[in-house]
Amino acid sequence: MARSNRLIVPECRSALEQLKYEIASELGINIPQDGYYGNMLTREAGQLGGNITKRLVQIAEQQLGGRY
Repeated sequence: MARSNRLIVPECRSALEQLKYEIASELGINIPQDGYYGNMLTREAGQLGGNITKRLVQIAEQQLGGRY
């Protein structure tokens, strides 16, 4: 199945991957090395995605806070 998500800034792909692994490590979740998430528990995937979103919002708020 092809992924429909496209990055607006493709250059940030490696930073997002690093963030994913960092958060997974903090949560004690093992990311499959082969890229297949089918064996990952739904709860783990949701927890990982939710924490990534939370961290991205925090980063954006910090950057915006410095401007205004």
